[in-house]
Amino acid sequence: MLHTLAITGPIYFVIALGYLAGHIGLFSHSDMRVLGKFVIKFALPALLFTALSQRSVTEILNVSYLLAYAVGSLIVLFAALTFARFVQGKTMPQSTLIGMGMSLSNSGFIGYPIALQLLGPAVSAVGLALCMIVENVLVLPLGLALLERGPDHGRAWYRTALLSARGLLLNPMILAILAGIVVALLGIQLSEPLSRTVNMLATAATAPALFVIGGSLVALKVKGRRSDVAMVSLGKLLLHPLSVFAMLWLLPPVAPELRAAAILYASMPMLSIYPILAQKYHEEGFCAVTLLVTIAVSFVTISAVLWVLRAVLGLTH
Repeated sequence: MLHTLAITGPIYFVIALGYLAGHIGLFSHSDMRVLGKFVIKFALPALLFTALSQRSVTEILNVSYLLAYAVGSLIVLFAALTFARFVQGKTMPQSTLIGMGMSLSNSGFIGYPIALQLLGPAVSAVGLALCMIVENVLVLPLGLALLERGPDHGRAWYRTALLSARGLLLNPMILAILAGIVVALLGIQLSEPLSRTVNMLATAATAPALFVIGGSLVALKVKGRRSDVAMVSLGKLLLHPLSVFAMLWLLPPVAPELRAAAILYASMPMLSIYPILAQKYHEEGFCAVTLLVTIAVSFVTISAVLWVLRAVLGLTH
């Protein structure tokens, strides 16, 4: 247990430091946005490219991992959406946001730093890339399309899906994943100066990402809809990893380290832009408090998941 806390403790200390820096005014909200842009547009893409370009294509494109994470995430998305829509009687946008909150992980900003300490850089980065393929190519575009479904929400759902697909072509992380796969497939060796530059950017991903998460929590206001907040928070932290675990158990075997990576990434809080996605539908307050509560509760749930993974899978990294 002490080893588990040694993994999660520093992660949440850096998040708390980011929150403190934002709260006392050392960093403004716009400063945090700049740091976040650096992580998303440079550091994380460099990390993904480095990890993928140095491994075999068969190892990168692990079909069982992709299917388990994709199907597990979609089951949670549609189960939560259906329950909210037809049992609780919520609107389609409200129901979709509940489903997205339970099925989309913050795999880059929180997941990777934690996985890195448990599984090492190679497995953590490959797992991150595979999760991001599922999240950015499948689950997020589908969720955005479902948000637009219905005559009272303007654009047709299929047009939203097409716009999301077009946006993927401009996403630095998706471009880095594609570039890494191409380099691995063709066996291209980068020059030493270029390789050192990419590696330097890659090593800068972890701390700023966590710091930004903490800083982004400063402006969140906690209020209202406690039962919905609890449902989405627990659904994300418990139901999502259990669903991915079930799919990993049903599908052809995956290496223990990658299996642990999939479960761990699914155990993370929802993506940090969750409240932003809800602004158009006037649900940003609910999504903001849900994000805040989920991050707070995740200290306990992620610590438990780490302890189970170490005990059951015998991970000793």
